[in-house]
Amino acid sequence: MKQHLICYDISHPKRLARLHRLLRKHALALQYSVFLFVGEQRALERLLAQAAALICPKSDDLRAYPLPAHGLRARLGKPTLPEGIHCGLLPSAWNASSGESGLKAVAPAAQ
Repeated sequence: MKQHLICYDISHPKRLARLHRLLRKHALALQYSVFLFVGEQRALERLLAQAAALICPKSDDLRAYPLPAHGLRARLGKPTLPEGIHCGLLPSAWNASSGESGLKAVAPAAQ
């Protein structure tokens, strides 16, 4: 399965809430407007088609970026998830405790 970052900038609060709810059903929220999608290409295409129906192409921005299978993944600052919560989809360094600081770079496991 491939991983994609999905991010958005939505100008209207109702469209923003609808898109956020849709993405939370199918992807892991890394930040408020950034999600990690793990799945097959067809599932991503279906999700993006559903999302396209919720946005206004003239004023909103929705993007999906494929992540390389063997690339550097890093985070700065606080962990992606609350302390004590771990997710198998995330590199283990992203699940580190909040007491740790600095750059956490990880190489993803071979797929």
